[in-house]
Amino acid sequence: MELTDKLEILADAAKYDASCASSGAPKRSSEGKDGIGATSGMGICHSYTPDGRCVSLLKILLTNVCVYDCQYCVNRRSSNVPRARFSVDDVVKLTVDFYLRNYIDGLFLSSGIIRSADYTMEQLVQVARRLREVHHFRGYIHLKTIPDADPALIAAAGRYADRLSVNIELPTQAGIDKLAPEKSLHTIKLAMGAIRQKLDEKAQEPKAPQFAPAGQSTQMIIGADASDDQTILSTAETLYHSYRLKRVYYSAFSPIPHSPASVPLAPPPLLREHRLYQADFLLRSYGFSAGELLPAQGGNLALDIDPKLAWALAHRAHFPLDLNRAEAGMIARVPGIGLRNARRLVELRRLRQIRYVDLVRLRCSMKKIAPFIVTADYSPVDGAASSERLRRALAAAPQQLQLWSELKAA
Repeated sequence: MELTDKLEILADAAKYDASCASSGAPKRSSEGKDGIGATSGMGICHSYTPDGRCVSLLKILLTNVCVYDCQYCVNRRSSNVPRARFSVDDVVKLTVDFYLRNYIDGLFLSSGIIRSADYTMEQLVQVARRLREVHHFRGYIHLKTIPDADPALIAAAGRYADRLSVNIELPTQAGIDKLAPEKSLHTIKLAMGAIRQKLDEKAQEPKAPQFAPAGQSTQMIIGADASDDQTILSTAETLYHSYRLKRVYYSAFSPIPHSPASVPLAPPPLLREHRLYQADFLLRSYGFSAGELLPAQGGNLALDIDPKLAWALAHRAHFPLDLNRAEAGMIARVPGIGLRNARRLVELRRLRQIRYVDLVRLRCSMKKIAPFIVTADYSPVDGAASSERLRRALAAAPQQLQLWSELKAA
């Protein structure tokens, strides 16, 4: 099979993995050094670092041949799809050639399981090792980690890759038992724990060899099983706290031709995936807990309003909030005020009292903010309005959200 034919099959097969973003990657440059590659520029699979740099990645599978039969996966053993496999030399050649053509700045490499977890992981490590040591490639490398692989191979992967990821796929063992019985949640968490241990060792001893400086991430599939958003967010919260994950990515289940009866025939709303990302951001950056966003008895996030607005409507006792007295953390919980503007408001009130026009100048969403704040010259006339009435007034237009979801899926 020609290399271009392999690329067409294995690039398409990699599109279902959402965890290829490069947030947290250090800046790499070959300036003044031997080698090639830098994490900046434009190209194929775009992802963005925290400082706004665009990193374009060659996103491929080493092979879509797999000994596992995960029911939600297009590349499962029983799936009737065209199969292909790159050699280590193929991936190295593509990565270097694409970089020299200014198509990419890095590589995201995953794989089906060939022969065994150890054999597959060894092949992935060989790609990264050859890029770093033979071609002196200084671009971004993200390697998918095989949970059952020998810890020594995972440790080797971390020496060459900027980020490692171990996909949990489903949030509960019950879901894994039903749809991916050859996998184990315990084994997946052991692999995450091994990566965290190496990251902790590096943090405690700065002179230790480099290990995955951009940390680790994972992905959960949404809508393949019966897990609700409360279960998904609680699992994400545990993963962040226990394994120091940089990100949990959410991927709406996409039915494929000839899907088995064990998975749904229709995909979940893409807006559900979007709401989970919003809620995840509140967990990571705003100090919310999963229990605050959804009750312990379970349930899904609202689709018509964002999670922070839903929390505010359910906790009206905190509002309207006096912006001239409240702490920054509580100001950031006001719908329509982000972390940056919360800090700006706290800095401003050191000079003078906050007024309504200050929020306008900060380009806050005034329609959303108005019922929840008090300033030196403003108090809401509808502050006593029922939460249901406010919800109807503030709910997003469904046509716009549907269009956003369609564009995201394109």
